[in-house]
Amino acid sequence: MSGRTGWQKIARRIRVPMGFVFAAVFLWLARPSLRTMLVSLLLVVPGLWLRGYASGYVKKNAELATSGPYAHTRNPLYLGSMLIAFGFAAAAASWVILIALAVLFAAIYIPTILGEEAYLRAHFGNFDAYAREVPRLLPRLMSERTGSAAAELQPGGFSGALYRKHREYNALMGAGAIYAALVLRFMMEQHMILTGFSKPPWWP
Repeated sequence: MSGRTGWQKIARRIRVPMGFVFAAVFLWLARPSLRTMLVSLLLVVPGLWLRGYASGYVKKNAELATSGPYAHTRNPLYLGSMLIAFGFAAAAASWVILIALAVLFAAIYIPTILGEEAYLRAHFGNFDAYAREVPRLLPRLMSERTGSAAAELQPGGFSGALYRKHREYNALMGAGAIYAALVLRFMMEQHMILTGFSKPPWWP
């Protein structure tokens, strides 16, 4: 087993627990304000929409998704996750969080994407043709209707049943919980300022 293949497997396994660890560190280091939280919505809302939209086209291990958002980028789910994550980094107003997030995505998601592409290439004969025409991450701007034949390989539109099957609504609830935690932290800091209450030693 090559080193790259080994790390791809490790990255797939640790990305979820690492996400929880990062969330805890994020809330500890965050310095949110009303302004930064409002600005963050410019990334978080499109990211949530993109993930939800993409989930309605995915039939895992059954067929290659090439229509809808998959006609513009091969990894709309990961792109949506990046928008959400960097949106919350903006809400936190912390360069440490931003840099750590960039490193985390590079270390975890790049090998994960490469590993998934190897699987798709081995199981779907039309993957190479699709990959030649659709970018890996940053989307092409042309409409899927004026695009290539690869976008026509998968008929049909968004499926609410698939959205529910993949439980993508969990991303919406998770984002709501993080915003609630950020608002709570902001209110606690404001209360300390207004009352002249000194921060405890463990408060960053």
